Amino acid sequence: SLALANAQMDLNKAYKNFFRDKSIGFPKFKSKKSNYNSYTTNNQNGTVYIKDEHIKLPKLKSMIKIKQHREFNGIIKSCTVSQASSGKYFISILVNCEIKKLPEVSKKIGIDMGLKEFAICSDGYREANPKYLTKSERRLVKLQRDLSRKKKGSNNRKKARLKSSKLHEKIV
Repeated sequence: SLALANAQMDLNKAYKNFFRDKSIGFPKFKSKKSNYNSYTTNNQNGTVYIKDEHIKLPKLKSMIKIKQHREFNGIIKSCTVSQASSGKYFISILVNCEIKKLPEVSKKIGIDMGLKEFAICSDGYREANPKYLTKSERRLVKLQRDLSRKKKGSNNRKKARLKSSKLHEKIV
């Protein structure tokens, strides 16, 4: 199958990198308890295609409903389906397309990124710094504290881990 062939190619690449440069380290095995699961499949003779907010993947009989975030032009090369620790599934599509050259612009502007204010432009425009990150980090600390107090293997711990991973996904 294509998924197994891709896994084999990834393993070969990892071994080549290891023998080329020892500082990279020996290839690591995936843990059974890993919260990040994914598989990659190639598009051969149109086995992967998108039609009306649905995607067709090889080995699956029915089409899967998706939320497509941006349109793309080009040929689909491969597709990676991954599950985040929050339980959500994501599809990353590798597309072969032409790169368009941007037009030359004569107007230039300088932007100073800061802590007090998010950005100050050379034309005088100032953007206030939203404090979303610090608020979210405080909430994450509380959720992780709650998680650490739950008994291992309990359903309440699973619920707390899910809450924590959902917030972590938002932050990252």
